[in-house]
Amino acid sequence: MDNKPTVTPYNAQESKKAQIERMFDKIAPRYDLLNRVLSMGIDVWWRRRALGYLRTLQPGTILDVATGTADVAIMAAKMLNPLRVTGIDIANQMLDIGREKIRREGLDAVISLETGDSEALRFPDASFDAVTVAFGVRNFEHLEKGLSEMLRVLRPGGKAVILEFSRPRLFPFKQLYNSYFKYVLPSIGRLTSRDVRAYTYLFESVQVFPEGDHFLTILSKTGYQNPRCERLTLGICSIYIAEKAS
Repeated sequence: MDNKPTVTPYNAQESKKAQIERMFDKIAPRYDLLNRVLSMGIDVWWRRRALGYLRTLQPGTILDVATGTADVAIMAAKMLNPLRVTGIDIANQMLDIGREKIRREGLDAVISLETGDSEALRFPDASFDAVTVAFGVRNFEHLEKGLSEMLRVLRPGGKAVILEFSRPRLFPFKQLYNSYFKYVLPSIGRLTSRDVRAYTYLFESVQVFPEGDHFLTILSKTGYQNPRCERLTLGICSIYIAEKAS
């Protein structure tokens, strides 16, 4: 496997985890709006498609890692009708916005959000039927450690569904996508969120993320069974699905 360099939001002396927390707290007020605008709304379909892989499992308990403003947690509660959805994130400003969205949806009895570290989950072994992550594993400081923790809290036979950006391969879409991601998106993000680095980091982090077959290999190495991938929208995004052995 290739060893790509670690990319951090601010290149500061603090840990990547601390920088990620600071970055998301800064952009939290406009995060949802920017997601809709910059993806032209297709991110909603991506999340729905990913959660569709849990329909046959009919999970009663779901852990949403790096839940942010709780988009996936809310959609999971509506689509899958679980008994409980727990969302964790290290960015408290994002969680505050998520809690308000949950209150507006009337889902307080189903969804709870809490501050939590993906690499040190507080939950006992085999606590959840399913674990989801949308656009979060790319920000893990120690990728395999976070994936191992997710596997630990999955019950035997449970399923992990991971949604993450990937890199298109088809010419000329690849070149158009890279130009948009590298130049246009950071400019829009800078004007609206007032964070110069946040959306530049987004492009850089996607470039070094071990996507596709590389990520499937990491899932297998970590202990997941039957890992597979569906590429979406000409490869802009990928869904990774894997199980815990029964």
